[in-house]
Amino acid sequence: MAMTMNGEVQLAAPRQDVWDKLNNPEVLKACIPGCEELEKTDEYGFRAVAKMKVGPVSARFKGKVTLSDLDPPNGYKISGEGEGGVAGFAKGGATVALADKDGGTLLSYNVEAQIGGKLAQLGQRLINGTAKKLADEFFANFAKAVQGQPDQQPG
Repeated sequence: MAMTMNGEVQLAAPRQDVWDKLNNPEVLKACIPGCEELEKTDEYGFRAVAKMKVGPVSARFKGKVTLSDLDPPNGYKISGEGEGGVAGFAKGGATVALADKDGGTLLSYNVEAQIGGKLAQLGQRLINGTAKKLADEFFANFAKAVQGQPDQQPG
């Protein structure tokens, strides 16, 4: 099952600061919902473990994340794939673009993802709703990190 999402977020920070945080594993780990581990494996790669719940299916996904098409400080492509055991698999990528706007930075994203296994049997509406919620959570967390606000969520 394939899905696409896009959107934009206005951030009250200079583009270079946003770029630096997009490339910081600690910031990314703190912003990715359910992320338990995010470890740099090489200059453009990470090993990741994230726990996700989609409807009745819970899984711990283990996988890798790769950055490509780097164009500092304008954007990049981030790709990932993960295995969730019996729950199935997820893989996808996002193109992230940064532009100066209103004294801050406009972050635009375009996400393409595919899932298979038990997850794919849950239905398009539930999957799309969950994917949108996860993306919204990530960008809300990222906006807080970029703007130097303390994270309000326990964990």
